[in-house]
Amino acid sequence: MPTLDHNGTRLHYQVEGAEGAPWLVLSNSLGTTLDMWRPQMGTLAKRFRVLRYDTRGHGESGVPAGPYTVGQLGGDVIALLDALKIERAHFCGLSMGGMTGMWLGVNAPQRFDRLVLCNTSALIGPAEVWNTRIAKVDAEGMASIVPAVIDRWFTPAYQQRAPQEVAVVRDMLQRTPPAGYTANCAAVRDMDQRADVAKIKAPTLVIAGTHDLATPAKDGKAVADSIPGARYAELDAAHLSNWEQAEEFTRTLVDFLEGKGV
Repeated sequence: MPTLDHNGTRLHYQVEGAEGAPWLVLSNSLGTTLDMWRPQMGTLAKRFRVLRYDTRGHGESGVPAGPYTVGQLGGDVIALLDALKIERAHFCGLSMGGMTGMWLGVNAPQRFDRLVLCNTSALIGPAEVWNTRIAKVDAEGMASIVPAVIDRWFTPAYQQRAPQEVAVVRDMLQRTPPAGYTANCAAVRDMDQRADVAKIKAPTLVIAGTHDLATPAKDGKAVADSIPGARYAELDAAHLSNWEQAEEFTRTLVDFLEGKGV
């Protein structure tokens, strides 16, 4: 299990894919692990050198005392790039991972070639919603929020069509350390990158889900409209569009990263 100690925080990561190919960093959503990219890995590993990692507070990464900030989440990515001697990479993040990608695009533009920001928003409020969720997890644990989160992440049709896939994601969510989850909730709560994203210069694709209740498509469109030259794609999915529309998501991602139609 490869890990990096960054300022006292253990970061678990995996490197896979074609030697000598362009680097691609994948960043998970709140409440999942690097395994959330499983539907894409068969294709991506043939075309890219892929770096996946568990965001701090998730999976096999450490759970330092919170609250966290989006700047810390972005700093963890830079630390991984430095440790692995990766000068430049593409970046794809979903939900909280997309928020991390926005921060990186603004604050470390020299390290990234193309950005893909999926099912995400530059601001998710109000703060009271996050405070209520934090309090519930603190008092009752992760199991208390899992059913409601799953219903926001997947459409009813997908839950009926692919119960085994939904169960994999549910298990990731249930296994997330409560302290790590709430510390990352605070990072999302306190983030407002609406003014900053206009500074992103890297070619950017924003992917949204038509039925996304967590980060509605209009929020993704607003991000795309704020970034000069950004492309926008909307899939027939809820929040985890890379699972619900795995083939279309993967095709859209690869086409953009390989410069097709751009």
